[in-house]
Amino acid sequence: MNVAAIQNALRERGFDAWLFYDHHHRDPISYKILGLSNKLHCTRRWYYLVPAHGEPVKLNHRVEPKHLDSLPGSQEHYGPWPELHEKLKKMVAPYKKIAMQYSPNNNIMYVSLVDGGTIELLRSFGANIESSANLVAQFEAVLTDEQIATHFAARDKMDKIMEAAFKEAGTRARNGGINEYQLQQWLGEAFKREGLITDDLPIVGVNENAGNPHYSPEASGSKAIREGDWLLLDMWAKLDRPDAAYYDITWCGFLGKAPSDRHREIFQIVLDARDTGIKTAQDAFKAKRVPQGW
Repeated sequence: MNVAAIQNALRERGFDAWLFYDHHHRDPISYKILGLSNKLHCTRRWYYLVPAHGEPVKLNHRVEPKHLDSLPGSQEHYGPWPELHEKLKKMVAPYKKIAMQYSPNNNIMYVSLVDGGTIELLRSFGANIESSANLVAQFEAVLTDEQIATHFAARDKMDKIMEAAFKEAGTRARNGGINEYQLQQWLGEAFKREGLITDDLPIVGVNENAGNPHYSPEASGSKAIREGDWLLLDMWAKLDRPDAAYYDITWCGFLGKAPSDRHREIFQIVLDARDTGIKTAQDAFKAKRVPQGW
């Protein structure tokens, strides 16, 4: 953890402090940004406040007094809940605008991790709690050069697997057949051979299943893949090494000599939408505006 970098970011964004808080590993973001072990035995609430200026402050339960020893700053401990409230109020008293892993209306659910009761408690102390989403993006979502390199290394492997998978589907469709589940397992074995790991196996959807978002074929009831079918392959994986970045790609293909006019029409709609999105972002940069995902 780089306290100076965090404090610089707080000042740039107009925050007085960033309050990290967890109980039972509800907030993995805090562990990553602070450099805490995700194996920390956490049965009591802990708080770590990084101010825009000055020394950080730690607040731990007396049952787990050393949980934040690896972090810089002064240390406070609490026992019964009245003492917790008293010390937490004192901890945040000098600061008005405080960032936390919170998102108004749960708009960004990946960041909205602090429970509502804690937000209510802190606001009762006079603190103005605002979302840390942009801070989290800066410290957790920016890839290092090494991570970018792993992304492209995964790309080189997966693009070859994707191409081979369509060839496999076409060959098998003409010679005895294959179903969605079997092709998904074929892809899983290809990942293993290439040293790739993934949280879930690829999506393999034929015809109407290609339009079923996040469809996952099962061993029983999986649709057969035949000549003349429309096939979607959606796959994501990363190198099997720490801090590797995922590569994610979705392709659609037609298993036959030529797709229908309807297939071509739909493909062109998607292609035009993609190109419009890219041009919109390019025009914004040229006009010195910052494009946003929504």
